[in-house]
Amino acid sequence: MKTPWWFLPLLLISWGVPSGLTGQAVERPPVGLTAVEGLTFLPLDFTPPEAAIHELQGVTVFHLEDPSFPLVDLYVQIRGGVNHVAREDALAMTALSSLLRTGGSGALAADSVELRLDLIAAQLSMGSGGGGSFAGLNLLSHTLAEGLELLGTILLEPQFREDARNLWRSQELDRLRRRTEDPGSLAFSEFNRLVFGDHPVGWVFTPDDLEGDVLHPERLKRLHAKTHCREHLMVGAAGDVQWEELAPILEAFLSRWPSCAEPLPPAPLPSLRTGPGVWILPLPVDQTTLVLAGLSALRQEDSPEFFASRMAQIILGGGGFTSRLFQRLRTEQGLAYGASAVWTTPLRHDGLVGAVTATRPERVTEAALLLHRILEEMTEVPPAAEELSLTMDQLVHGAVFAATTPGQVVSRAMGNRALELPDDWPRRFLQGIQEVTADEIRQAMAQYVPLSQMMLLVVGDPGPDVASLQRLGPLYRLRDDGTYTPWDEAPRDTESRGG
Repeated sequence: MKTPWWFLPLLLISWGVPSGLTGQAVERPPVGLTAVEGLTFLPLDFTPPEAAIHELQGVTVFHLEDPSFPLVDLYVQIRGGVNHVAREDALAMTALSSLLRTGGSGALAADSVELRLDLIAAQLSMGSGGGGSFAGLNLLSHTLAEGLELLGTILLEPQFREDARNLWRSQELDRLRRRTEDPGSLAFSEFNRLVFGDHPVGWVFTPDDLEGDVLHPERLKRLHAKTHCREHLMVGAAGDVQWEELAPILEAFLSRWPSCAEPLPPAPLPSLRTGPGVWILPLPVDQTTLVLAGLSALRQEDSPEFFASRMAQIILGGGGFTSRLFQRLRTEQGLAYGASAVWTTPLRHDGLVGAVTATRPERVTEAALLLHRILEEMTEVPPAAEELSLTMDQLVHGAVFAATTPGQVVSRAMGNRALELPDDWPRRFLQGIQEVTADEIRQAMAQYVPLSQMMLLVVGDPGPDVASLQRLGPLYRLRDDGTYTPWDEAPRDTESRGG
């Protein structure tokens, strides 16, 4: 059956008129990458909620209500850790946080503590660092009072049972004996010992340090009383609880904490070693770890130099596949599986700036010299506009995603307060990052990266071209006890302690 002539206009209207009939090209919408690149978005309006700050019984409390789910996150920070004690107490202080949970609490054995947590569907996390310890409790809103009472018992009424102490000791002994089996971790601890010396950051322990009464209950009780007191406390709560409901529950919790008998001594300031020099710790491993770093006088502060340093660290080795270290060492030269940058900015003393990688023994010298050259290039030429934009986006987006939940907001606010940063530090950080220029990054590198004073630590087989490493400084043979001698001296049983 033929289509009637009068139906043709309807077909043209329905299907569209071919360009050959109209004399005009059909404008097709963009597809694929062109369509994606043409998308436009409204400016991002990022205004994260802020935690309210209260004070109860002399303790700072951060609170952020969120009724989305019937859950509450509780955070307890306790100032006082390894940084505040003598070396002979350091292992006991390290064990303290673990033993509070596993060593029995009040009238409860350790398994009873875990059973009580399970019965109220609560998740407890505990840990410690150089500056103090922490506890986090996630639980249902209606079990808040019961959970906080149990947490107080765990933190304030430890039993330090013998079986728990023996278990911790055996686990720590195993870790110390296997220390050399992880060259990467070993390199970091040895570099810290080399730079910080007899300082909490530089302390390295051996199985011999666990002998005797290192975990004696009286020692543990003394350290517990020294740190677990009200003046060292900070608390946070986020979730489905109003302040009017939370305040009396926290009052009961805080009333159990005794006042501190004496102020906590400040963490000691280290006497830091500076370079140049190359320290080699020979080990029979397939991959040799390299740590190249020097001292940086930059502090964490609201300054263009600090914000530029955060950008520089990402460009150097914190940006994954796009970072310079990764591109040059892995993609271009095939020297390593990966590489990263480090730039610490302590508040009270100099930090470290440099780079870390691992490579085959026969390419150690090549990799070490390339690390140094990449750092040098950053001091000479500002980063490209694309690097600057990509890094800025990465840091800004990271800051946004670090404040997506009430718990993140509260814990970050507590962390900033513990570091003595201003309460509006997240806003200052975002603003400061977005104002950094490419030349400010170059200037920060040139001012705070001591290229002529860099220290190189080589953990593993240094390869056949050891002599060429002298371009970075004199060579030393390092032992696993921290002592060293000039590299060209034959190894011996007794070596002099480095300065």
